[in-house]
Amino acid sequence: MWGNMRKLAIGAALSGALALAGLAAPAASAAGTPDLTFSGVTVNKGKPVVVGTVKAVSVPVSYTLTRPKNLVIDQEKTVQAVILYRGTLKSLDNDLGPRRAPVCTTTATTDTTVTESCTETIVAAPDETLYEAADAGTWKAAGLYAHSDESASDDYLHSESDVTLWGNLASAKVQRASRLTTDAAPEPVAKGRTLTVKGRLTRANWVTGTYTGYRDQKAVLQFKADGGAYADVRTVTSGTGGALSTTVKAGRSGTYRFVFAGTATTAAKTSAGDHVTVK
Repeated sequence: MWGNMRKLAIGAALSGALALAGLAAPAASAAGTPDLTFSGVTVNKGKPVVVGTVKAVSVPVSYTLTRPKNLVIDQEKTVQAVILYRGTLKSLDNDLGPRRAPVCTTTATTDTTVTESCTETIVAAPDETLYEAADAGTWKAAGLYAHSDESASDDYLHSESDVTLWGNLASAKVQRASRLTTDAAPEPVAKGRTLTVKGRLTRANWVTGTYTGYRDQKAVLQFKADGGAYADVRTVTSGTGGALSTTVKAGRSGTYRFVFAGTATTAAKTSAGDHVTVK
């Protein structure tokens, strides 16, 4: 079931994460839905999920699952997992899910329940599961239970399935990767002369598959004298194409760099330093 993740959409917006082979429309209130409890959901160890333009990102997810003792989850006809989604469960805008079954280890049992510690890997792939600017931001986690059964022969086919989702279990930020450069000139420079420090701030565009300029964003210019530590010089706002530019008086030899703190949709970035010798 986990090998074919795109066979069927649940609702208008559901993509590969829930499109398990043989599953049809959700039945959240269907009779016989098992009593599952997903708790302690942690996505990417609590850190933002940062995605560029080419490489798929593997996102570790851990959680605790408590299920009825008599419920067998074989991860073939009966599966459980945690997914990430945007929008609401009733009207999903997008979702991300694992491509392989979770790995669960029993940690406790009672007469009626089994508690398991589970891990899985959700995949966030540009141009495959992330399509637009709106995919950058806060996502929610949901627990998934799905069951399917089919009887078929040359002259008979019967298929039944149900899907249940429990939402708002946790949240995670999905951010566009950013790039940042620094170039100070002239090099070398006479003491007391004007030094121009330029740079460029860009971020991943999942629509075009390229890095494009990120304007009207604040970046901090920092300077570290040889043998010293970085200290803030001033804040510069990016312009057209993400361009950064400012001037400083050359005082001591050292290294300049720009630092971008990030936003809700774009990851923080610190540029490589550019060393300038002052004569």
